[in-house]
Amino acid sequence: QVQLVESGGGLVQAGGSLRLSCAASGRTLSTNARGWFRQAPGKERDFVAAINWNGCSTYYADPVKGRFTISRDNAKNTVYLEMNSLNPEDTAVYYCAAVPGPSIRTMTSDYIYWGQGTQVTVSS
Repeated sequence: QVQLVESGGGLVQAGGSLRLSCAASGRTLSTNARGWFRQAPGKERDFVAAINWNGCSTYYADPVKGRFTISRDNAKNTVYLEMNSLNPEDTAVYYCAAVPGPSIRTMTSDYIYWGQGTQVTVSS
């Protein structure tokens, strides 16, 4: 049974930075693409960023391009999301997830493993 556990969320002022981590256990996900999504209150879960199996390819949603960076360390079975220049619109619960295959996907329905989420709150 694969488990994904996010950490690193919290409260930050606008303009600040946070680094989220997502550690996987139960089996290695080194050949799986990984992604981050977020869900604000009353809204759908939205794609944020994804990375392919070896980290050579990444993809970002337009609202976070140039501010967020996704990376992975397969030796640690962990994926990261570096978030800079945060603004109140980034406030949400952030979820990490993994797809069955090696290539980037952007739809929630493509992901089969999900973490429990970590809250990110950006104050103005």
